[in-house]
Order: sequence, then structure tokens, then C-alpha cells
Amino acid sequence: MDQIDFINMQDGTAEEYAFLEEQATAYQQAHLVDHILGQLKMMAGPKLGYKIDRYEHSLQSATRALRDGAEEEMVVAALLHDIGDVVAPDNHSEYAASVLRPYVSEKTYWIVKHHGIFQGYYFWHHLGGDRDARERYREHPWFDDCAKFCADYDQNCFDPDYENEPLETFEPMVRRVFARKPWSQNAGSPLTS
Repeated sequence: MDQIDFINMQDGTAEEYAFLEEQATAYQQAHLVDHILGQLKMMAGPKLGYKIDRYEHSLQSATRALRDGAEEEMVVAALLHDIGDVVAPDNHSEYAASVLRPYVSEKTYWIVKHHGIFQGYYFWHHLGGDRDARERYREHPWFDDCAKFCADYDQNCFDPDYENEPLETFEPMVRRVFARKPWSQNAGSPLTS
């Protein structure tokens, strides 16, 4: 089989869906990480008033996590935590967390998903917002982990003099994390999600 026969999903057969699953998995294994890294690279360029661009910020975040001895999936999370800035600036944390979710622990997913609110602690009060908005999560078991992520790998990663590791240092890590069996943690098949 090189193509399915149905035009309405309700008419598909088990054989056709097995074929589609095989096609989607092969494509994903060949291209997913390249697409994600491409999205990361799209953050290079305008500094938008900062001393470094968002791409350098991401490399700096991952470099700090790596040098701090963080687990590999946390280093990858630090690298990718802001990839949503390009296409989902108003909910970039949720976007990045959704990309990572099938491949990382629930803890790492939660940290990335909530880092935007926790990061607000450092600046929202300057914009008339509530810097303590993160306090609504105070009793959550990963509150301190998310606060640490923002303190150590986000709010301090705008230094033009910090020597980042190049993307090539992190690419094998990204490939290993995204090589994990997808949809193993609260996600569905790429055919149904």
C-alpha cells in the first residue's frame, strides 16, 4: 500500500490506519527535531530591545542548565522553553510545554507550562501586573522547581558577555529526548491528536 483509499476517516480500515501510523512515525523520526530546531533558529535576529536575541537567550538558558548539572531533559526544556515566542507570543509557555509533553516527565512539562507566570515575578509589577501571580501555585509540589528554573535558567539569561555553548552541543540531547516513545504521557497518537 502506498496510499489509503478512504476520504472520510470513519471509512478507514485497521490496515489503513496501521499504514498511516507507520508513515507518520517514519516522518516524525526523520524530521521532527529538525523542525523544532528550525523554530528555535527563527528566534535569531531582532533583539527587540534586549542585549541579545531570543535564540541567544535560549542557548544561554540551556548552557546554564547544562553547567548546573541539570538532567538532560531539563537542559532540553531550558533550550526550548521559549520556542512559542515566534508563533504564540501570548501563550508561549503552553505552546513550548505542549511540544515537549509527549517526551518529558510531567514535572518538566509542568515547569515549562508555568514558567511564564513564574517569570512574571521579575517584571510584571513594572507593567502594572501582579508579580505574585505565581503564588496561586504555592502548594503545588513543583512550585519550588519552577521558581528555581526561572531564577537559574531564565531571568538571568540575557547577558551578552556570557559564553554560551553552541547549538551543536545540545542537538544530540534534543534528538535523544525526542526519540523517546511519543504519546506515552497523556498524549494521543499523531493521527488522533
